Amino acid sequence: MSITKAEYAGFCYGVNRAIDIVNGLLSDGEKVCTLGPIIHNMEVVRELQERGCRPVDIIDEVQPDEIVVIRSHGVPKSVVEELQKKGLRYRDATCPFVKKIHRIAGETNPKNELLLIAGNERHPEVQGIIGNCPAEYHTFVDNEHLDTLLNEILQKNNKLVKVVAQTTFDEKLWKKSVKKIKKVCTNSKIFDTICNATSVRQSEADVIAAQSDFMVVIGDRHSSNTAKLFDICKRRCDNTVLIETAAELDMRQVRDARRIGVTAGASTPAKIIKEVLDTMSEEIKSGETNFEESFEEMLEESLKNLNTNERVMGTVISIAPNEVQVDVGRKQTGFIPVSELSNDPNAKPEDVVKVGDVIELLIMKTNDQEGTIMLSKKRVDAQKGWEELQEKVDSQEILSSKVTEAVKGGVIVLYNGIRVFIPASQATATRDESLEDLVGQEVNFRLIEVSQRGRYKRAIGSIRSVLKEQRAAQREEFWKNCEIGKRYQGVVKSLTSYGAFVDLGGVFGMIHISELSWTHIKHPSEVVNVGDTVDVYVKDINEETKKISLGFKNADDNPWEILKRDYPEGTVTKATIVGLTTFGAFANIIPGIDGLIHISQIANKRIDKPSDVLSVGQEVDVKITGIDFDKKRVSLSMRALLPEDEQAPVRAAVKAEEAAEAEAEDTVEAAEAGEAADAE
Repeated sequence: MSITKAEYAGFCYGVNRAIDIVNGLLSDGEKVCTLGPIIHNMEVVRELQERGCRPVDIIDEVQPDEIVVIRSHGVPKSVVEELQKKGLRYRDATCPFVKKIHRIAGETNPKNELLLIAGNERHPEVQGIIGNCPAEYHTFVDNEHLDTLLNEILQKNNKLVKVVAQTTFDEKLWKKSVKKIKKVCTNSKIFDTICNATSVRQSEADVIAAQSDFMVVIGDRHSSNTAKLFDICKRRCDNTVLIETAAELDMRQVRDARRIGVTAGASTPAKIIKEVLDTMSEEIKSGETNFEESFEEMLEESLKNLNTNERVMGTVISIAPNEVQVDVGRKQTGFIPVSELSNDPNAKPEDVVKVGDVIELLIMKTNDQEGTIMLSKKRVDAQKGWEELQEKVDSQEILSSKVTEAVKGGVIVLYNGIRVFIPASQATATRDESLEDLVGQEVNFRLIEVSQRGRYKRAIGSIRSVLKEQRAAQREEFWKNCEIGKRYQGVVKSLTSYGAFVDLGGVFGMIHISELSWTHIKHPSEVVNVGDTVDVYVKDINEETKKISLGFKNADDNPWEILKRDYPEGTVTKATIVGLTTFGAFANIIPGIDGLIHISQIANKRIDKPSDVLSVGQEVDVKITGIDFDKKRVSLSMRALLPEDEQAPVRAAVKAEEAAEAEAEDTVEAAEAGEAADAE
């Protein structure tokens, strides 16, 4: 005679977490109440009630000094909002697996999506899912119900059908349902939300029941996952019983059985399981059984099944700065050190995984004494990525990933968990570019070598070869469409004393210093810097040398256009003296335009020279008396702003000086022509 106990039996992570939260609050001296029984096990509920935790059915029953604990089943969104509105303290013990379904339900778009839920609509977990869904929803419990629903849905609309499952839904029934949905609804999006622990528990119970002639399922009769375990076992073993405590065991069935199987629901405490096993052990003579004497011994034995270097599936249950905790379906605590999470040294744990993610892991080390398993995600990623990498060398496929660090002689790109080394000579388009600037950037590259010698592996890539091809394609495309007057957006790559060179996308053009500003500048850096993005237009093209002259100045910024628009003849304005000559003074009106105040227009009396009245830098009021846009001349007068009677004494002198003024204007014209020639 033998007794086989399921390794996956008793509290699941979500239930255990909820119980721990309640116990922690009670230990802190808090008054606690739960919305409904904390778990579907009245033995546990009664024990907690004796310690001061009472279940309530509605929020109105909560006392002001109590902390409300939301059980692992979760609640509708409206319940949380009501707690907040009433100002009640609460702790959310909703299982992370259920929280994930809430997020999926909450993101369902009412306009073009509907939610299909595999589960019992009356179950608290399903009610919580429904209460977080803003869109149309439907529930089903079996394939017949699903058939009816699918016909209705397809007849009514063509919305995207999102499908989730209650975490404790029958896995075999779920797989059949998914197959049917995929066949009927081509516009469906299916989320496998059955809890990993539930899935493993059901599969194991199915195997054990098939090998037993008496199957014992331990758990509360109100528990959904226990009821499903019973149904699964009953299909395999006719002689299956559901009991809540050892007192319900029929000892005649125990004595008559040759192979006994035992499993337990997720809400069943370990001590009740132990009590059942010990009761059967006492009933059967020790010489007739192959049963391990205690629950603790069986647990220890089951832990040994986790072997180093074995791959396992784990579900993320919490994230901390130094490690990520995962549930691998055992009683041991699984954890991933942050150093084993990703090959990217800059990656934060919360950016790599999220609570509820199911990931494949490699067992690094087990500690049976402490009941922990150290796991690695990056090593599994690396193993998988390496196989893919070897295939991509021959294809020369262009890959994309982020540069994680600059090292001696090059940079590291992390691709599918593999560190790919890019030598400095292959990292940038030109050798003078900084490798540090690449860190954190998403780059395109191709593999040029992947080799393996024993345990030593290396992958070498090239960014430059991809850039070279891209720039060649850009140049070809540019010359196909380039024409004078066409505008481009480019990046300033270098500066010289005579201009700025701009990358237009594989082709370089130059902005001459005279094209950078309407005013005189001494160096291009006064207007642009290396790295600036600039809007330019093609001013001229030399087809033979493939040289491009670029225009940069904005016509709207032309000072002569501004003068024409804002400073017509007769305008009175302030001007700054910028130069003095024997025949007058030059004054700046606006940046880029100076006007001449003839010596006769400075004062209401005869003066020997302008410096007797004016000085460089002095600000004066002037009137624009004349503008010659062709010759780019502006005539100014200070005297015109004097009262009429103060101007009379100088009128006679003005006539005498008109000849001298004409001669002075010719001199100015000659001087400006000389300056223009120097500038050229």
